[in-house]
Amino acid sequence: MGMACPLPVIQTKKALKNIEENGSVETMVDNEASMENLLKMAKEMGLESSYEKVEEHKYRVVITKGEGGAVADSTDAASNEKMVIAVSSDKMGEGIDELGDVLMKGFIYTLTEMDLMPTTVLFYNGGAKLTVEDAPTLEDLKTLEEMGVEILTCGTCLNYYNLGDKLAVGEVTNMYTIMERLQGADKLIRP
Repeated sequence: MGMACPLPVIQTKKALKNIEENGSVETMVDNEASMENLLKMAKEMGLESSYEKVEEHKYRVVITKGEGGAVADSTDAASNEKMVIAVSSDKMGEGIDELGDVLMKGFIYTLTEMDLMPTTVLFYNGGAKLTVEDAPTLEDLKTLEEMGVEILTCGTCLNYYNLGDKLAVGEVTNMYTIMERLQGADKLIRP
């Protein structure tokens, strides 16, 4: 409770690694985004999970580890990724903002036309503005998602720009997952 992203995910993951056999880890968090991030982590690790809204701003997440004691590390899946694109701005390049807008829209569109698709496109800081309602890149990002590209947007960034309820493509993520995707990339592109 009261921990900033990604601490609930990191601490829960550590607790799961300390369980040698069958068992569960119960984590209490004070926001829905942290609850969802824990459920996503459990799914990526191949573990059973459940949650309960205990009261306003209080969620109980239970992640259960089965026989064998091994915890699949989500970095194992990330190490198979070929290409990750990290988008930190809603504009491409520096100079005239209007040109930067046009270039970024063109860049995202061009991704839909490439023979080699990225595995993941990460959006953080100003890049989070590209995944929300009415964004000029929205249709192209939806196309990428339909083609199997993972679209992840930083939840802290969405909240900072007051866009937390406006996400229109992909999933909300946290800094821990962003770091995993960056570390696991065979090729990293930053437009």
